Amino acid sequence: MKQLTHYDIKNKQQQFPVTIVCDAIRTPENIGMCFRICESFGVAKIYFHESSPALENRKVIKTARNTINQIDYDYYSNFNQTIGTLKEEGNTIIGIEITDKSINIQNFVFKNHQKIVLLLGSERNGIENINLVDETIAIPMYGRNSSMNVMHSLAITLYEVTNQLTTRNN
Repeated sequence: MKQLTHYDIKNKQQQFPVTIVCDAIRTPENIGMCFRICESFGVAKIYFHESSPALENRKVIKTARNTINQIDYDYYSNFNQTIGTLKEEGNTIIGIEITDKSINIQNFVFKNHQKIVLLLGSERNGIENINLVDETIAIPMYGRNSSMNVMHSLAITLYEVTNQLTTRNN
């Protein structure tokens, strides 16, 4: 067995109709990791709140590892207006959040939606206005803790989304 290097691996470089909205994500490492995860999973675009850490922040840069220039991103100031615009553009707004209506991620059929927005809330307060989402999904957990890092949740969700979308025609 031989461990492969970055030079040995040729990914498909596929893009999916998935947009990420980061609602009040304020940790520089989480912003950087958002870029890295989203680039890895072929996300079309990321939205950050205007008060998010600057992309010039050295912790953002270090964590993003050269992915900042490889994915489309923008900033918003009005959360409700941004979500409203994304809905008007035909997106299904899916909150990654534990609610009394959340569907387990394995039971949610992402491939039934043409355009998807995954909405990430802050680790402290969750999604700013949960009533704007069309659906919420939750990741089942089996330990004592009831939550995980927001970027870990994003990675798990994007794995499930892209897995379903790549098998859409099967």
